[in-house]
Amino acid sequence: MNATLEERCAQYTLPQQVKGMGIYPYYRPISSGQDPVVDMEGKPVLMFGSNSYLGLSDDPRLKEAAIAATKKYGTSCSGSRFLNGTLDIHLELEEKLAKFVGKDEAVTYSTGFQTNLGVVSSLSFRDGYVFLDALDHACIIDGARLGLGKTYKFPHNDMRGLEKKLRLAPKSAPKLIAIDGIYSMEGDIAPLPEIVALAEKYNAYILVDDAHSFGVIGRDGRGTADHFGLTPKVDLIMGTFSKSFGSLGGFIAADSTVMNYLKHNSRSLIFSASMPPANVAAVSKAIDIMQSEPERLTHLWDLTNHAHAEFRRRGFDIGHTQSPIIPLFVRDTVKALTAVKLALDEGVFITPVIPPAVPQDSVIIRFALMATHSMEQLDEAIEKIEKIFRKLEIIK
Repeated sequence: MNATLEERCAQYTLPQQVKGMGIYPYYRPISSGQDPVVDMEGKPVLMFGSNSYLGLSDDPRLKEAAIAATKKYGTSCSGSRFLNGTLDIHLELEEKLAKFVGKDEAVTYSTGFQTNLGVVSSLSFRDGYVFLDALDHACIIDGARLGLGKTYKFPHNDMRGLEKKLRLAPKSAPKLIAIDGIYSMEGDIAPLPEIVALAEKYNAYILVDDAHSFGVIGRDGRGTADHFGLTPKVDLIMGTFSKSFGSLGGFIAADSTVMNYLKHNSRSLIFSASMPPANVAAVSKAIDIMQSEPERLTHLWDLTNHAHAEFRRRGFDIGHTQSPIIPLFVRDTVKALTAVKLALDEGVFITPVIPPAVPQDSVIIRFALMATHSMEQLDEAIEKIEKIFRKLEIIK
């Protein structure tokens, strides 16, 4: 007998079970900006769970720019970019973004998720093929699901696996390889030179999701293609504004022909309200700061290199990370949730990644750095996490 919608939803009780154990780690309220130290229920907590890699989300200059834009344009555009929701500052930002990433044009979406959803689905033609890394972000996967073409997944960063899948598609068919630049949980970088070589061999286009790469790698934080010196070889460069840019939204940049198609066919662009003025102005100011203050990126990498060395020296398994995103492998859900709870008790905010997001043997705690952290704050957090991991016998 079929269950009603409410009965089906009521069968999902996992959160209640975890809450009963006292180790529920989600929807924890923060009462301050995303700074190195945040306020949680009146208690100072070291923040190592944020994606604000350059530490700009609470920067006074971004806040001032957002306030000024709100005063001039209001709080909403009240419509889509396609109709009444295009402001002059949208166009100014898009011109700045296109120049920043080295492409003809760019267009902004209201979120990063909607960017990939709209771009990948629009470019997945009925007679086409989309090739996804097994660890691509959910929005890329969902975009492929919405498309009309055939989708193939290849094992993470496995170029033999990618080539095996590419061979299944006719050489003349439209083909898109969609990858993350830096993977958001594992922290490793896509092998872009090898992907470019395969794309050229099999006549495929490349989309790089640089959500976690902007502000982290490349000149002035220009992302993965710039990092490898391969910008002309990457067809589409995507980014989100909720990480290093300290705002909210997303964008895609490509040549004029592809951009013309997307602007008139990408449903999540055409049928969504445009980025609010405050968010647009904040992103524009963030780009200026990224280029004028290279010391932020330098310090972020000083922290990153130190953290990699210290975690490994103390016996942590941090996988193959090559970035400020550091996975601390636990491989046990209860231990991971317990460690996160104990860390918060000690004044350190970290986040768990558990099934179904990852297999049980890949359960991690995600530790992420910001350019505004001090070396002393980093060492304090590592020290406290090491004691917890040893107490739980995650490391010996």
